[in-house]
Amino acid sequence: MAPHRVVALAVPPQSPFELASVAQVFGVEHPGGPGHYSFEVCAETPGNVEVMAGCPLFVEHGLDRMDMADTVIVTGWPDHGARPSEALVARLQAAHGRGARVVGLCSGAFALAAAGLLDGRDATTHWRMADELAERYPSVTVRPDELYVDHGDVATSAGTGAAVDLALALVRRDVGAAHAAEIARHMVLPPHRDGGQRQYSRLAPRPESAAEETLASVIAWAEANLHRPIGVPDLAAHAAVSPRTLARLFERGFGVAPGRWLLRRRIETARTLLERTDATVDAVAGACGFSDTSNFRRRFAAETGTTPGRYRRVFSTPGWRG
Repeated sequence: MAPHRVVALAVPPQSPFELASVAQVFGVEHPGGPGHYSFEVCAETPGNVEVMAGCPLFVEHGLDRMDMADTVIVTGWPDHGARPSEALVARLQAAHGRGARVVGLCSGAFALAAAGLLDGRDATTHWRMADELAERYPSVTVRPDELYVDHGDVATSAGTGAAVDLALALVRRDVGAAHAAEIARHMVLPPHRDGGQRQYSRLAPRPESAAEETLASVIAWAEANLHRPIGVPDLAAHAAVSPRTLARLFERGFGVAPGRWLLRRRIETARTLLERTDATVDAVAGACGFSDTSNFRRRFAAETGTTPGRYRRVFSTPGWRG
């Protein structure tokens, strides 16, 4: 099967981090599988492209590269008020119209909104720009707390580091959770960050070291016991704190409730087992702490949008040896 073609648009002055983030995820061959993606960079005016920091970037390809892309990524739009050129708008709309996925990283959401690709949709951007995006494009429902919003055909991410979160989410959808986890491990990153950017945008005192140690201990214990039907009361008992205090620790550390964190970790584990083992669905459910397989199926479908059986048929890795 031909690799999925990813083309990133560089826009001067280009943020080096957003471009490097998607280049690292989609453009580097990672352990754990063959090259699922090809990656190229284009610019409206090929040649030297100004970068916000460091040396200039030389881009060989023009906008015509978008015509062959399966995914087009706008890696930023520094001048939020500037409308993209007619040529760029036409290319973005044409790519979307023929079924390519169009992605806006951070301020790149402004370009997608200007092209009409976010009309009537939810979207996100850097928390500092969220109000401006909502004001300039009232037809867009801005979700300022989200790290990313993925509609399948159109996706947007929050600021800077959230570019990696969205890129890994796209890999999970394209290739499966196990390969996304391999990439994250190679990049020394978590495969999925819990919570939203609200936890980073608000002004909050730094948690005391004792609280940090308590949270780290709870996480380590939960990770080692995901196969057991543990719940929030068990997490609180292990931490020797009340469930309310535990909720505050998770909200401060991850921006998410402990029950929600636990469910996501169980589902991520289940996805990997479905991809890389021949275990039955009942066995996978038990290995992830679900004593009721029917409940597992419901929870899995709610999180992934499909059944465990269909997920395995799409993402299983023949011949995998872990």
